[in-house]
Amino acid sequence: MAKNMTQEEKIKWLTETPVEKLVCRLAVPTIISMLVSSFYNMADTFFLGQTSDSVVATGAVGVVFPLMALIQAVGFFFGHGCSNFISRKLGSKEFDVAEKMASTGFFSAIIVGVIIAVFGIIYIEPLAIALGSTKLILPKAIDYMKYILIGSPYMIGALVLNNQLRFQGLAFFSMIGITAGAVLNIVLDPILIFKFNMGVSGAAIATIISQLISFIILLIGVYKSSAIKIKIKNFKPSLYFYKEITAGGMPSLSRQSIASISTIVLNFAARPYGEVAISAMAIVSKIAMFANSAIIGFGQGFQPVCGFNFGAGLHKRVLKAFWFCVKFSFIFLAMVSILGFIFAPNVVGGFTNSLEVNEIASATLRYQCIALCLNSFIVLSNMLLQTIRYPIRATILAISRQGLVFIPMIFILSKFFGLKGLEMGQMASDIITFLIAVILQMSVLKGLRALADKKEEIV
Repeated sequence: MAKNMTQEEKIKWLTETPVEKLVCRLAVPTIISMLVSSFYNMADTFFLGQTSDSVVATGAVGVVFPLMALIQAVGFFFGHGCSNFISRKLGSKEFDVAEKMASTGFFSAIIVGVIIAVFGIIYIEPLAIALGSTKLILPKAIDYMKYILIGSPYMIGALVLNNQLRFQGLAFFSMIGITAGAVLNIVLDPILIFKFNMGVSGAAIATIISQLISFIILLIGVYKSSAIKIKIKNFKPSLYFYKEITAGGMPSLSRQSIASISTIVLNFAARPYGEVAISAMAIVSKIAMFANSAIIGFGQGFQPVCGFNFGAGLHKRVLKAFWFCVKFSFIFLAMVSILGFIFAPNVVGGFTNSLEVNEIASATLRYQCIALCLNSFIVLSNMLLQTIRYPIRATILAISRQGLVFIPMIFILSKFFGLKGLEMGQMASDIITFLIAVILQMSVLKGLRALADKKEEIV
């Protein structure tokens, strides 16, 4: 989409272009953004896995991962919360209120990021222990964590800007920001870890430098594109705006927060089996995140199409876009699952030089591949419910896969099957969460179909 397109032209483009073409056009940059972002989330684990103390180093990254998930949760809370609102208001041509929400969401997120950084650094050691660190891992976990906390305000801000851009149909600009930071992180990791012998500290510094660059590029993208501009004069904190942010962002906050909590639970559950188990689970988490990131990126291409068309009352286009995305995602994940199952030891081998870690991680990855394709319906259902403002259903579904279902599965399966139960936990959670998604989604889809038929819409 041309960057100088007016708001009126943008609305016409998003509500009249054939949905398959539109989703693919918007999804390509978001898929690239998510894959690259996920790849550089794996970069720390990959490069630290080549060091002499790889088990402890990757374990430290695994321990800090829940904190990073929490920081991302705040970013997605404000980013999705304000951006869902913005896309609907632009669809209904309420430009003034959309402008105020954009600035309110952004500056509120930055303030919360500063608070997290300050209190996190003050209580850094007890925080590391609470995240599941063992005594052996603790020093490296603290080294990694302190830099992540320093970067948390602009890491959160970057997520808000990224979501505001793509929900306005400007996914190309968000892709540039995310990709540039990711490439820089991948370049800096080996330099700081090996050349300067900085280990986990080097990995963390590489991460926050790359996130800062992403933030700056995304901010430039806002002002160079047709996006709503961020202005301090439009920062209008109000109960109305924060209620809308909460309604639109709570599913994302819940999903990311529960992912953080579940990782902590998994770290504690793996502790009886030693640092090798913690390291193995951390590796598989990053690999699975990479596979799912493509589907999340495809779904993010769907969200602005969904928001604009729902706001314009074009329900048939919303449904057509949803089912197109589900079918495409299912086929993609089925192919990834087959390859992942067959080549699991080879994939895991790139992240560790420990045979023990490889054995545990390979088994865990293979179990996850069995049910991976079900995430197509789970992820797209969550995004539809969240975008068209079914916050309770979206939140329930958001917390199911990584929390509401996953955490009980960890306790139940590990009690009966020990380490093997931990390896099977995510697979069992995915199957049950899929059934929950079907139950929550069916009445909504029927309602949209009824509205579309009533209006006799032309797609």
